[in-house]
Amino acid sequence: MAYNEFAYFYDELNGEADYDALFGYVAGQLQEHGVQDGIVVDLGCGTGDLTLMLAQCGYDMIGVDQSAEMLSVLREKAAELGVSDGLLLLQQDILDLDLYGTIRAAVSTFDTFNHIGPRERFEKAIEKAAFFMEKDGVFVFDLNTPYKHSQILAGQSFTIECPDAVCCWSNQYDPQAGRVDIAVSIRYSDPPEECREQFSEYTYEQAYVTEVLERYGFTVACVRDGETFGPLRPDSQRYIFTAIKQYTQQGENQQ
Repeated sequence: MAYNEFAYFYDELNGEADYDALFGYVAGQLQEHGVQDGIVVDLGCGTGDLTLMLAQCGYDMIGVDQSAEMLSVLREKAAELGVSDGLLLLQQDILDLDLYGTIRAAVSTFDTFNHIGPRERFEKAIEKAAFFMEKDGVFVFDLNTPYKHSQILAGQSFTIECPDAVCCWSNQYDPQAGRVDIAVSIRYSDPPEECREQFSEYTYEQAYVTEVLERYGFTVACVRDGETFGPLRPDSQRYIFTAIKQYTQQGENQQ
């Protein structure tokens, strides 16, 4: 899934997100588990607010996203902040991730990995992240919970209004498929034009995610509420995983 026209509404959609709290938690997890510096990849970086905050903190950041439009917005932000020289942007599908070497850590936020499914694709994405991870590397990523899909998003719609366009977003939940189908319509006023995009989010239970991580050499260090960063609750809408790689891929291949 790649946001195209919707890229320019992405920051508006996430306008209420507490990026400072998100950055504080993610950076804290990296540092707590020994990643003080080095190469960190942001998988599905979008317009890059977290990417840039980590770059300003001293990490050598790689931003990966399918959407050229998302990366274009991120590139403009990086230039304004003067951090372009320390930032590598790659237009890639996470399923075809191809980095230039190993990484100290990976991060992925705002439910990027929910969009990858179904399960065989999700598992391949975890495998790809694991392949480039150094031993003791840290993977911090979030997912929308099954509770959010079934109780919050199901059947809901909302509208984002901007000066020159209106974006309408609607959700349909399929419990048998474990999937939320999302339709986005963007109507521009000058000149009059309408664009449509469709994509889906897939539901993954916590136990299943843990099993996949362990299959590809990670140990789950903790799972927290992805909005409050406190303990998980039955009605948590997002969870955030911290997983530690137990060996390098090279080490695995030599076994």
